[in-house]
Amino acid sequence: MKSEAVAAKRHYLLRAFILLGFALYISHLATSGKLQLYVAPEMQLWLRLSVIPLVLVAVTLVYHAFFAKENGVICECGMEHEVTGSAFKHTLAYALFLTPLLLGLVLPDRALDGAAATRKGMILGSPVLSREQLDGKFKAPDKYNEEFAELAKRLYIQELIEVKPEIFSEMIGAIELFKEDFRGKKIKLSGFVYQKKDAPNRSEFVLSRFLVQCCTADAYPFGVPVSSVAPLPSLRNDIWVEVEGTLQTGEHDGKEIITISAERVSEIPRPDSPYVFLNSNAVIEYLQRLDGPL
Repeated sequence: MKSEAVAAKRHYLLRAFILLGFALYISHLATSGKLQLYVAPEMQLWLRLSVIPLVLVAVTLVYHAFFAKENGVICECGMEHEVTGSAFKHTLAYALFLTPLLLGLVLPDRALDGAAATRKGMILGSPVLSREQLDGKFKAPDKYNEEFAELAKRLYIQELIEVKPEIFSEMIGAIELFKEDFRGKKIKLSGFVYQKKDAPNRSEFVLSRFLVQCCTADAYPFGVPVSSVAPLPSLRNDIWVEVEGTLQTGEHDGKEIITISAERVSEIPRPDSPYVFLNSNAVIEYLQRLDGPL
């Protein structure tokens, strides 16, 4: 019975170590500002708060490990909590938790890049649009698309449409929804360069972003094809650029999409927050910041 109690204590200490490891790793990401590379802003607060129960549970396990009775009883229920299962099963179970923790500690924190875009598959255009078609110019058939139509009206009257990171996917969505009306309009936006390895034309690339709903596990890449009259030999995958040019339309896999004819392509530093996030209030907040009614 004494050996079983010792084994139980070891398991409690190991579990406490794992939980404390996760708590410390989350704290490190939060204090270093790197948490935004893994989860959406709405989830960051909850992840930070999760440190508290992780530490509390770990402390409880340590308490049980050191103050358990010699006969294996560790609580007031009067039952013996024996450790069951083979050593192999225990090793496998702990490895499932230790492996992601160790990878997080050993591997550098980095944003999703072109390699991830290749694995997930690049979406050309906006991934947040409703599939329903519009009957008239800037008129939406449902409540969901009314915000896009309203946004399109505001963008249309701008001499230069500057796509904001905090409303990136929504702006691209509004433009794509009324792509014919926006043909010939000037636009400026930024993102990372994505080119397939077998791309025949090096003067064309996809200006890309990753859309994150909850965390990077559900992130998927989308972007706008960019072409330039002059070759762009200095461009390479994953560098960040700012593009200024004219909106056009093109065809991809039998579908009409928006494209950009670039007049200027400039390399810029990668932003601290490289992703775009879904925000149900993004369009409303942007419209409220604009002066005057339509």
